[in-house]
Amino acid sequence: MTQSLIKGGTIISMDRRVGDFTKGDILLEDEKIVKIARSIRAANAKIIDATDMIVMPGFVNAHIHTWQTGIRGIAGNWSIPEYLHMMHAEIAPRFTANDTYLGNLIGSLNQINSGATTIFDWCHNNATPAHTDAAIAGLQETGIRAVFGHGSPKPDAKKGQVPYTHMPHPRSELERLRKGSFASDNGLLTLAMAALGPDFSTWEVTEHDFKLAKELDLLISAHVWGAPNRMNKDGYRKLAKNKLLGPNHNLVHGVYLGDSELKLIVDSGASITVTPEVELQMGHGVPLTGRVRALGARPSLGVDVESNISGDMFTVTRMALQNQRNIDNRRFAKAAKKPAQSLSIFPREALEWATINSAKALNLDKKVGSLKPGKQADLIFINKNDLNLYPVHDPIESIVFQANGSNVDTVMIAGKIKKKGGKLTYRGIEKKKELLARSGRKILKGLKLH
Repeated sequence: MTQSLIKGGTIISMDRRVGDFTKGDILLEDEKIVKIARSIRAANAKIIDATDMIVMPGFVNAHIHTWQTGIRGIAGNWSIPEYLHMMHAEIAPRFTANDTYLGNLIGSLNQINSGATTIFDWCHNNATPAHTDAAIAGLQETGIRAVFGHGSPKPDAKKGQVPYTHMPHPRSELERLRKGSFASDNGLLTLAMAALGPDFSTWEVTEHDFKLAKELDLLISAHVWGAPNRMNKDGYRKLAKNKLLGPNHNLVHGVYLGDSELKLIVDSGASITVTPEVELQMGHGVPLTGRVRALGARPSLGVDVESNISGDMFTVTRMALQNQRNIDNRRFAKAAKKPAQSLSIFPREALEWATINSAKALNLDKKVGSLKPGKQADLIFINKNDLNLYPVHDPIESIVFQANGSNVDTVMIAGKIKKKGGKLTYRGIEKKKELLARSGRKILKGLKLH
């Protein structure tokens, strides 16, 4: 047993019973938190100085297509129809297994560097088992905590081919992974299904996939718009009727869902993930943040795609909060015919969306998402002396409104330090960055992107 003692930090636990500390200590034993208090003595513990640091749980990025890291900066002017065609029909088929490995490796390192200790890697470009294994290898090499969402490609069907909308999720691959990389649910990596869902598959495929997830006891996640042209307009009602809808389902986006259907989904215990910046840019529709809150639930948050945004969960959190405040302010002003007299949401709640609520969406809230004795030591230090933060009067406001990934001084995952003094501990990153750049140039060569 190895003990470490984090001393003298401003602790934001995101746990209501533990509370916050202007100055406090955290005692770790191996990968777990064992005590949090104003002052702790542990004679044999290794001291980790957190003076002038905000110590908080690492962000939980509840939705990211990490495989796209090598093609950053190409989708900033795309609408969602343009994205779906260009990314899945034109670009994705060009990826080799090694391209996927490099994207997941550097993408995961960037998440760690930016303060995310857990991600839901929604991997839907694994055309072969080799692609899948390469994606997993990229995650494993970084030491990030990740839910690996095994998905399927979405190419345009050629003449005589079965379209992807009619292809059920491959049982054989999930069983192979369950016997191999994911034989245990106790490691840093756990398995989920990244399924087509009601919007992108026939009812037969939707029913098959949800039954398979239930049989294998896997989290099943799906992209859903809820638009009038979706494949299964009553898919969720059918799933609920067949007792296939519940806490093991994670819905992403859902911006056009009607009120009654959204209530059905929320009441089932399913989670909703909002990716606000991408949704606002690509024309998905109004992020569901406020509508989910109105139903008594809380959203989780994700980056979505680094092919057009930064991948920084600080920005995603701020974007979700301020967008919903704007919606609420306009509604209040319209009703009262004067500006809103108070704001609808406070920053602590937004930080909950990006930490404990996102952990709950991934069925990981008993392990991570807050700082609490018995949980995994997944935490970050934010440097209060950085020029864009100093002086810190309210640490929650500093985190949500001023901070960014550059302020993350230290990152710890399962008690192991992955970033220290503002530098990643991973060795050989410059070589891997160059390989990623070559990969991106090769993938995009000859394509007309705009």
